Amino acid sequence: MACLALAFAVLGGSLVLRPAPLRAEAEGAGSLRAHMGVASCAGSTCHGRSVASGTPVRQDELLRWQEESSPTGAHSRAWRVVGEPRGQAIARRLGLDSAGTVRECAGCHASQGAARLADGVDCEACHGASGAGAGGGWLAAHYTVGTSHARNVAQGMTDLTSPRVRAGVCLDCHLSGDGQGQFIAHRIMAAGHPRISFELDLFSTLQQHHDEDADYVTRKGHKTNSMQMWAIGQAEAVKRGLALYSQPAKANDGVFPEFTFYDCHSCHRRIYDGDEANVSAVPNPGRPIHAGMPPYNDENIILLLAAARVVAPGEAATFDARSKAFHRAMGVGRSETVAAAQALRQAADALSARFAATAFNRDQAFTVIDTIASDAISERFTDYEGSVQSVMALDTLLNGMVNAGMVSAGGASGLRLQINQAYAAVRDPNGFQPIAFRRAFGSAVRSIRSLR
Repeated sequence: MACLALAFAVLGGSLVLRPAPLRAEAEGAGSLRAHMGVASCAGSTCHGRSVASGTPVRQDELLRWQEESSPTGAHSRAWRVVGEPRGQAIARRLGLDSAGTVRECAGCHASQGAARLADGVDCEACHGASGAGAGGGWLAAHYTVGTSHARNVAQGMTDLTSPRVRAGVCLDCHLSGDGQGQFIAHRIMAAGHPRISFELDLFSTLQQHHDEDADYVTRKGHKTNSMQMWAIGQAEAVKRGLALYSQPAKANDGVFPEFTFYDCHSCHRRIYDGDEANVSAVPNPGRPIHAGMPPYNDENIILLLAAARVVAPGEAATFDARSKAFHRAMGVGRSETVAAAQALRQAADALSARFAATAFNRDQAFTVIDTIASDAISERFTDYEGSVQSVMALDTLLNGMVNAGMVSAGGASGLRLQINQAYAAVRDPNGFQPIAFRRAFGSAVRSIRSLR
């Protein structure tokens, strides 16, 4: 857990402030299911025990959801942080009254349809509204004798065992969504909101409140493949960002483009002005743009390309070409950029589907790590965001191999020093140095290669 705690620190506490909300589950007009609330899950024979002594599930899930001392309880604290000093300072800077705070913040800091904002992001935010509606409800059925996961899903439970479905739920808030109060514009970040970053497998691990034992696999018919989860998360994040960018209402803020789509540190870096000015920007071969143009935040694009080059080389070439075309189009015009974004999104969707059908074996996982570290890819880590994403990828892929029995836990634990040094190289965005990062990252990769 040390690596996860450090990753949490690197993300600036954004896991607390950016929990995942419930997307509307409408099958048609008037068919929304009822939101039953946390109390409906809190029985001592359900999920409300004080110890993990239940069968077939732990039955202490609510206790873990409420855990005060770790990121596991971040979702339950989601609305509370809005009322804490940092949250209140953000609201003041935005000029929000209490109604405005609900309008702007409840889309992510609480659950859609919930009667109690104080519950924050509750059970149904991720698992789906459980009460009866026009399409039926899964609450009463999911604990009956003879039920199954497939039946629960058919009755409205969100199938979080599917990485693509899970990514869609999480991205609504951990990147941005279409719902009320779910788009994190630059003005909100300028008011003090933490930067947005998303890595599906790592974030899932930080929030996990169940055990993936033999019983879980029997009930769900599924065991999480962390490498697959990571790759699909990258693809879905690229898709979501491009979909939002293509919407005129999202892409512009008055006469300015919406800066939340761009790499923060391309603008927020020190400026040296003098006869011998020192340009701190580092050229990036993945972005065919001139030096004065702020680059699109391509942290997920970079990692998606690395996975694609191993799993789907043919599609990787198409994706890479469309990525460069997208960057290039930004210097031409809005309509050209939207067309390029849509083409790139289609390529990312094809890769997501390809990953969903890929088991990600041991050799592929090691090769993805090598690809991330290769000169062709590592040269693209010129900015803080992409570098953080690469360290999280390294950690996720290694842990995934351990969980799958591909690498021994003892062997992996011996590499914690090098991985933590890579995390340390991206701990402070203001002190980020690309060359120093590459050295630390390269050392971690060389250590991991020794396990191969």
